[in-house]
Amino acid sequence: MNAEKRRRIFERLAAAIPEPTTELKHSTPFELLIAVVLSAQATDKGVNKATAELFPVANTPETILALGEEGLKEYIKTINLYPSKAKNIIGLCRLLLEKHGGQVPQTREELEALPGVGRKTANVILNTAFGQHTIAVDTHIFRVANRTRLAPGKTVLEVERKLERTVPKQYFKDAHHLLILHGRYTCVARKPKCPICPIADLCEYPDKTPPESFSDTK
Repeated sequence: MNAEKRRRIFERLAAAIPEPTTELKHSTPFELLIAVVLSAQATDKGVNKATAELFPVANTPETILALGEEGLKEYIKTINLYPSKAKNIIGLCRLLLEKHGGQVPQTREELEALPGVGRKTANVILNTAFGQHTIAVDTHIFRVANRTRLAPGKTVLEVERKLERTVPKQYFKDAHHLLILHGRYTCVARKPKCPICPIADLCEYPDKTPPESFSDTK
């Protein structure tokens, strides 16, 4: 795929998704960090439901620590893997207070040193909370990048590196959310919605869903 086609793809995605941002509800970098940690192998909708109860009660490292691990579990027990997530969040809050004055750090290295925070989570925080030009490759981005041939790769890191090299500069900040939202609602896993896709003619996927077998179920 050449640079001009990539530019046109992002131009159209930006037009189709005028407000590309996370669907995780948050009002501070710390709330976003907790929401992203909770979102691993869970839906944004499920996380938002839990944090709608949690954040009014505890939305700082101090107040979550005051809940304790067992108290936190009561708020997040509907979320997949909640016991390990509760343990990580308590450890994360403790480290934020001990090493960062209770503030969310703004470097990948410092973020990845926190319990429950890997490269993908760190990239989400850096991009969404702090406006840094990072791309967190989740299952949606991995699928879209490979299916469209925008940035094919066998591993998450390979796709991330290719996107970093090839995404047009003017779209880099929003590329993460443009691709996630496109993958979540249009270029879906089982049967992509090719007949209503804004980049269908630019996409290099050979097995596009034909109009005759498509019904929009949004």
